[in-house]
Amino acid sequence: MAATEPIRSREQVCAFINHYRDKGQVRNWVLTTMGVFSALRISDILRLSCDDVYSFQSGSVRIRNTISLKEQKTEKCKRVALNKEVIKALKAYMPEARPGKPLILNPRTGKAISRIQAYRLIQSAAEAVGIEGKVSCHSLRKTFGYHAWKNGVSPAVIMEIYNHSSLAVTRRYLGVSQSDMNEVYLGMEFNLPQKSTAS
Repeated sequence: MAATEPIRSREQVCAFINHYRDKGQVRNWVLTTMGVFSALRISDILRLSCDDVYSFQSGSVRIRNTISLKEQKTEKCKRVALNKEVIKALKAYMPEARPGKPLILNPRTGKAISRIQAYRLIQSAAEAVGIEGKVSCHSLRKTFGYHAWKNGVSPAVIMEIYNHSSLAVTRRYLGVSQSDMNEVYLGMEFNLPQKSTAS
């Protein structure tokens, strides 16, 4: 079985995130946006309640700047800053937000959607925008790290964000491809002075 891959193309990441936005499916837009920009496992995203991301006070609703949670897998406490893309999706979702309700709600059950439902939504968006390779729920978490690394973020910082036990685990996680390495080789230039041909 092929390993789960990050979405490497920036254009495809944008198309993937905007797929459900453009279809007017705001809950699913929140799911894909949170998946790519929070670096959280899908199990932790599905455990978020509206109260984790919204503040409900005196009849008004406000989006929190950060969310705090305990990771299900590691049981470590984590604090995640919400970037402008996540906040944009959460703002559109605000009319649906209800205190005490799961953020990624299945309206038929009143509970969060299942991991299988999340997988199907992610697969559907990936296929719709022409992403090839093995894309799963975990691809979104890997996509965060891959693009953070491509933007120059130190793998040591990414390791801390992921709560990984070692840098070696993070290196495997980043899914560095041969084309990534070729880009580094070809980008290594020093603009060396040319030898003068004048006699």
